[in-house]
Amino acid sequence: MKTPSLLDINEAHGRISSTIHRTPLLSNEAINKITGANVLFKCENFQRTGSFKLRGGTNAIFSLSEKERANGIATHSSGNHAQAVAYAASKAGSKSFIVMPENAPEVKKKAVKGYGGIISFCKPLESERIRLCNEIIEREGAIFISPFEHPDIIAGQATCSKEIFEEDQSLDYILCPVGGGGLSAGTALSVEHFSPKTKFIIAEPEMANDTAKSFRKGSIVPISNPNTIADGLKVTVGDLNFKIIKRIAEDVITVTEEQIVDAMRIVWERMKIIIEPSSAVPVAVLMNNQGLFRGKRIAIIITGGNVDIGKLPF
Repeated sequence: MKTPSLLDINEAHGRISSTIHRTPLLSNEAINKITGANVLFKCENFQRTGSFKLRGGTNAIFSLSEKERANGIATHSSGNHAQAVAYAASKAGSKSFIVMPENAPEVKKKAVKGYGGIISFCKPLESERIRLCNEIIEREGAIFISPFEHPDIIAGQATCSKEIFEEDQSLDYILCPVGGGGLSAGTALSVEHFSPKTKFIIAEPEMANDTAKSFRKGSIVPISNPNTIADGLKVTVGDLNFKIIKRIAEDVITVTEEQIVDAMRIVWERMKIIIEPSSAVPVAVLMNNQGLFRGKRIAIIITGGNVDIGKLPF
């Protein structure tokens, strides 16, 4: 697979622009005071389906021909990518077959069904997701859309930070979380193409720290049985994504479960907006590394319109 080019990112933005929202950049005086930084939040929690995942999913599906989409789209996801694929497939007039772990948040299961997704449940193991998804692909003749590792996914996710840099060229840092690495790889490429003076920091839970270990070692260290509240970050970073991250990212910084919950709560209380634990991870990195970020201008990508309000950690 090839690394998406500047042309790929620009074409992706044009391809998906009528389907996605151009989400706002918001700041908060209280959080600026707490962190000692000038922080801009790219609010992908206001995106359709509640997450940046719609960008990559829409780009990947809309890049397919009608013939390729004829037997439907298949994927596996704990929730946000599942919703993105179900929504984008419905817009393209295709069926979607979604493999979800049986312990996925109820709110995300309901949303996938609401967008027309045909759900098959599996045990909460990455290997089980892949196995069941492959069975469905063979049975239905559906085409697979990766949750994170495909040039079309990466180019679509890159449009999020592209929009940030179109509004602000004075950023010292941009932060985002990492799971499979689609958003991180896309953000890295946007930094390279649109704002090379901006430093890119990746945020990760200590309890799911495969990317941090991989970054230090220089090659992928797979994760097994991650136990983190950040349910969207429980997968091993993809090969293509890691190659991009390793080349462009400044660092990968990890945070504890307690720090993630504290950061999530502060955003809820101070900004009065909903974020989920996965996107609280970069906020936690900011709050717990103030010596690095004090006095700097920072952008953070947040998501989470789909958080299960019935299971809040505070």
